[in-house]
Amino acid sequence: MKRRRRTEILIEGSREIASAMAQEISDRYEVRLIEEPNQGLVMAKVRETAEQSLFYIGEVLVSECKVQVEGCMGLGIVKGLHNDLAYQLAVIDAAYQAGLRETLAWEPLLGSEEAKLRARREKAFGQIAKTKVDFETMDTVKGGER
Repeated sequence: MKRRRRTEILIEGSREIASAMAQEISDRYEVRLIEEPNQGLVMAKVRETAEQSLFYIGEVLVSECKVQVEGCMGLGIVKGLHNDLAYQLAVIDAAYQAGLRETLAWEPLLGSEEAKLRARREKAFGQIAKTKVDFETMDTVKGGER
C-alpha cells in the first residue's frame, strides 16, 4: 500500500488503529525521536478551474514529527493540532520504510478501515444527493413571444 493512501486511512479512520500500530512498534523496537512533535505552516495549493492553473491559497497549520526505527526515518504530518497522531504516523511510516514484519499484518486492517471510510462517504453523498435541486432553464424571447 502506498504511503499517501495509508496515511489518509490512518488520519480519516479510527484513531485507535494508528495508536495500536504505533504502540506495537514502540513495544518491540527502539523508536528514536529525531524531531519532537511540533507545529508548522505549509502552503495550501489549489487548482483554479477556469484555466487549470495552480496557485497557493494560503497557509495551513500542521503538526509534524520525525522518528527513526531500525535506521529508517519516518515522517508524520497531519493538519491541525494533533501531536500524538503526528508521532504515531511517523512511527508507522518508519516501520514501513524499514520493512518490518508487523506491517504485513496491518494491510488487511487498513483495507477493512478503508472500506468503512468508503461506505461512510457513500452514505454521506447519498444524503447530500437527496437535497439536490434540478433547475431547468427556459428559452425566452423579449416580450414573451417565440
